[in-house]
Amino acid sequence: MGIVLPVLFALLAAFSNALATVLQRRAALTVPQSRGFRPGLVLDLLRRPVWLAGILTVVAAGVWQAVALATGPLSLVQPLFVLELPLALVLAALLRRHRPSGALMLRLVVVVAGLALALLSAAPTGNRTHVSIDRWLPVLAVCAGAVVVLTVTGLRRPPGRFRAAAIGAATAVCFALTAGLMKTAVHILTDAGLGAFLTSWQTYAFGASGVCAMLLLEHALQGGPLIASQPALTLGDAVVSFLLGVLVYEEHVRAGWWLLPALCGIVLIVVGVLALARQETES
Repeated sequence: MGIVLPVLFALLAAFSNALATVLQRRAALTVPQSRGFRPGLVLDLLRRPVWLAGILTVVAAGVWQAVALATGPLSLVQPLFVLELPLALVLAALLRRHRPSGALMLRLVVVVAGLALALLSAAPTGNRTHVSIDRWLPVLAVCAGAVVVLTVTGLRRPPGRFRAAAIGAATAVCFALTAGLMKTAVHILTDAGLGAFLTSWQTYAFGASGVCAMLLLEHALQGGPLIASQPALTLGDAVVSFLLGVLVYEEHVRAGWWLLPALCGIVLIVVGVLALARQETES
């Protein structure tokens, strides 16, 4: 029962995020492309009801994610968000009133099988509830530096695959950092109450990181094809979140011969995600 609750809520969050991605991408493609980083992009999107629906879905996903992080290890919960991509493609097909193709469903099965193999092999455990600021400071510095470098590099290129991939990777770092900080903030809320939650630096840090992630996501979706942005976003979030779980929260994973099936699972995930990203160009 220990992993059932976090897995269930993580899957609910992945589904909600997938739906939000479909809705937000539809809205992002209805506004003029920006040549640089344009905060006003959000103001344009606010006039699109479909974008507002996507934001409400993101809020719901955040609630499910918070519950999942409160009850399970970061290195277990966040990799499950790899399922966002196949779910987004299936939902996009259904919203277009198209029946998902056999190829799409096969690729989805490959991702699910790879994810199951990797997580069952690694078997992440541990649910540390507090991390000192001394441990967070170098992590925050490295993540902020990576986001700035990736974003600036992407914006210097014209709209296309490289730009979408670079900004997608920056978005992934922000999403992973948001989840890591949210985990501590949620525990502060449940253990010490609303007052402590509203006065903790983690609350405002995960809020700021989440806002940056949402703003970068719109530019990633608008900056190029899904085949470039989505793998960087999907795989990047899973990898960075897993590292945060192990290095910051000191969660434990299996080593030794278990690394072999875990590696096979990772290969299946990468192959499946890359194949799924190409689905957009095939449809």
